[in-house]
Formats: sequence, C-alpha cells, structure tokens
Amino acid sequence: MTKAPLRKVDAMKERLRKLVPKLMLIPGLSGHEGRVRRALKEELAALGLASRTDRLGNLIATVEGDAEAPSVMLFAHMDQLGLVVRKIESNGLLRVERLGGVPEKALPSQAVLICVGEGRDVRGVIANKSHHATTQDEKYRVLPYPELYVDAGFANDLQVEMAGIDIGTPVVYEPRSMELGANRIAGTSVDDRAGCAVIVETARALLEAKHRPKTHLVFSVQEEFNLRGAVTAAQAVAPDVAIQLDIMLATDTPDMAGRGDIGLGCGPTMSLYSFHGRGTLNGTIPHPALVKLFSETAAEERIALQRSAHIGLLTDSSYVQLVHAGVATIDLGFPARYSHSSLEVCDLADLAHLTRLLVAAISRIDGSLSLDRDAYP
Repeated sequence: MTKAPLRKVDAMKERLRKLVPKLMLIPGLSGHEGRVRRALKEELAALGLASRTDRLGNLIATVEGDAEAPSVMLFAHMDQLGLVVRKIESNGLLRVERLGGVPEKALPSQAVLICVGEGRDVRGVIANKSHHATTQDEKYRVLPYPELYVDAGFANDLQVEMAGIDIGTPVVYEPRSMELGANRIAGTSVDDRAGCAVIVETARALLEAKHRPKTHLVFSVQEEFNLRGAVTAAQAVAPDVAIQLDIMLATDTPDMAGRGDIGLGCGPTMSLYSFHGRGTLNGTIPHPALVKLFSETAAEERIALQRSAHIGLLTDSSYVQLVHAGVATIDLGFPARYSHSSLEVCDLADLAHLTRLLVAAISRIDGSLSLDRDAYP
C-alpha cells in the first residue's frame, strides 16, 4: 500500500476510534433504538445527508448515483440484545425476560442499565448467590434466566414504580467501552454499532467518489429480536443489491480454533455460507456476482479478505434476499471475539479495511454488473 492510501486508512481508523465507542455507549435494546437512531441521524446530517425513519424505526438515507447501475442497500443493525422487566417483586427486586440470544452463563454478576429515559436510567446488578452459601452442585450449574433477578437498590415495589420502572422496561448490559492495546476495542454492543460506524465512514467516502451507484444506507432495528427490521426498509427502497454488515466469529482463541480460520486484526470477512439451524431454518448463501466483485476488488486493492462458513449464525440478510423478486445479497463483516457477551472485542484496522473494501467495490458497480444467475456456474 502506498503512503497516500495508508494515510487514508489511518484517518479512517482514527475517526472510527471515536465513533465506535460513542455508539457503543448508547443503550438501544431491540424495539427501543431511539437514542442510537438520533445519534446516527446527527452523524449523517454532518455529512450533508438527509435521512428518514420508517414506522418500524429503521433509519434510511440515500446517496444518489448512477441510475443505470444496480441500486445498492448497505445495512447494519443498530439494536442490541438484552432483557425486559417481567415481574416486580414486593421487595423491589426485578425478574427479567430475555430478548435476543443472551448467554445465560454470562449473566450472573453483570452490571446492567435499566432504561427508563435519558437522565433517568437506573443501574443494577444481576444477582449471583453468595459464594459462601453455594453448594458443590450449584458451583457448576448455569442458572436459567427465569431464576435470575436484578437488584437495583430498591427496598420495595413502590420505589421501583417511583423510579419509572414497569413491566416491559428495557434492560441492557451496562454500556462500556475500553481500548485493548493499540487498535482493539472491547465493550458492549460491538455487535453491531461497529458495523453502523463503518456505514457512516463508507458514506463519507462514497460522497467523494467519482462514480457510484445509487446507494441506500440503512440502520435497521430489531435484528436481535426477530431479524425482520431490515425487511421493511428493503421493501421500501427495493434494491437490486443488498450488502449486510455484522460481526463474524473470530476463531483465533483456543475455544474457537476448530470453527474456521478468521483472525482478529487480519482483515474484513466475507461469508460464503450461514445457517442458523437452531429452530430458525434460514441463512444466506451469497449471490455469486457479489462474491466475485468483492474477491476481485480485495485482490486489486491489496486488502486481505477472510472467508467464513458457519452454522449457528443468522443475519437479517436471510430475509432481505427474499424481498420482491429477490435481491442479490451478501454478508460482509469484521472479526469479533466473545459475541453476545457484555465485552465483545473488535479491531479498528479490520473496520478501516472493511470500509476501504466497501467503497472500492461499491464504486465499481455499474450497468455492466450482471445479476443474472445463469451467467454464473
């Protein structure tokens, strides 16, 4: 890489270093993404982009471009997983319901934020039975979430009510961000606030590109809940191409070594196969035109592009691809460790190079790009 592109990557990385933690520290449970949406709306406005919100809550902005080229929808979800208040005990303790794929083994002793409203949120802790009273059998048992409770310092249910907490109030991991080493960030909701930050940075570069197709930027809702938020946006903008951004499982730790060859800090990732297989029979096999586009672009731009094929993963691209007469779809992303925990980890260099790849590939989309499946093996 020459000095000029290297300087651009460094500038991208530094902007991402500021924006990613900023977004991570904003609570936004599925169905309650308003604060995150307002922050992203401000970021888009700073770029001169007008945005709109649909009835479901998706934030949509459009970068105008070549009308003869296939149109693109670039999207990432802005919601996060968490809990909702299910029952308020008379002694002021809170029982919770799980929203999204929250790992039960990671919940005891976690600090949480009960989201009443800006300036009124309440901190709490998910209880963990005192070790001195824990029996031998209990030491190795993962408590089902219905047995857990949140202690927020209330003495009775009246105090809970006076704090503005009710059945259905959102609860998230206490927002947190920290730097690890020179380029890594750990904290809450790396999934998928880092993807949202990449879209903002991609928009900045696309606005300066000499050629680009019409590109719709979508920050979607409720992905962690039911994967359907982006479908509404896709129905509205009717793209020819959909590019979804999310975390991809880093496999460079001892517990993940058998799952693939994806390294943190080793470059962006392209999914060749995803399938949930745990009650949700859905997944995404990318359109071959997009696999070719991103593979060739990565080679030409000298960007290391890692490849992923996993069971157990699912994104909203699996539903977006079915909209109207079908959408050519691909999942791209960045390696992340410790998914769905309170402290996920990503690498800023991966985010910067993912941005480079997106800008270069999207800028290559013109009227010559064939989405005809018969043109590919």
